[in-house]
Amino acid sequence: MSEIIDKRLRADQFRKRLAAAMRTKDTTQAGLARSIGVDRSTISQLLKDTGARLPNAQVVGECAAALGVSADWLLSLTDRPENTADILANALTVTKAPRALVDEQIFAWHQEAAGYKIRHVPAGLPDMLKTNEMLDWEYAPHLGRTTEQAINASRDRLNWMRESQSDYEIALPMHELASFARGEGYYAGLPEDVRAQQLDHFANLSSQLYPRLRLYLFDARRLFSSPITVFGPLLAVLYLGRNYLAFRDRERVTSFTEHFDELIRQADVTARQIPDHVDKLKAEIAP
Repeated sequence: MSEIIDKRLRADQFRKRLAAAMRTKDTTQAGLARSIGVDRSTISQLLKDTGARLPNAQVVGECAAALGVSADWLLSLTDRPENTADILANALTVTKAPRALVDEQIFAWHQEAAGYKIRHVPAGLPDMLKTNEMLDWEYAPHLGRTTEQAINASRDRLNWMRESQSDYEIALPMHELASFARGEGYYAGLPEDVRAQQLDHFANLSSQLYPRLRLYLFDARRLFSSPITVFGPLLAVLYLGRNYLAFRDRERVTSFTEHFDELIRQADVTARQIPDHVDKLKAEIAP
């Protein structure tokens, strides 16, 4: 009995959604009939039939294509009227990632997510926690404007991000901070005084901004993460080097959120332990 009721309800929903799609598209019965190559009476029957029977798959598919909606939506298999291509286009975008301090797109995402928790795995040390001397050393070879102008322009945005109502959780591989302290790899050639000053800055900010800013260190030998940022429930952004891959569908955002939260649960150095850990690293810089 319930199966018969389900079929009747589905058929009724099909008629309502077909009529709604026609209104949105500003299409008449005659116009839709011409678009899909059937008689007007066929469309009239689809809209007025009170039975439990649904049209065949070909008719449903052609109506959906003509009206710019998905067949699944017409059949109540989804609540999203967009077709598959539109859903994918809205859920996934690829944006250029310029070599800059805080580029326009990243800043716009931060503004959009103001008030939500921001979860961040940076590609290196987080820009928003760097000293001017560190920024100057790192970005001077790549910035078109003078370094001072670029840093000053970006500092306002970084300060906005710090002072926003969002909570920030940052997860960083332990080896990244250790390599920085020792001036190894990417940080080779970075003067000792700049490294020492930067470590002090990390420790001070971790204490001053806690609990709104929480920095964690995880062991990359046990856990791995690509550079990602999760902007509350709104979107998750994967950093590819020259591009950002942004996901807005709920399942993907939830998946990235769970991945990040696992990094936090497995962290070897918690937010409260960061100042002491940084002091130990600083002691290794110079005897």
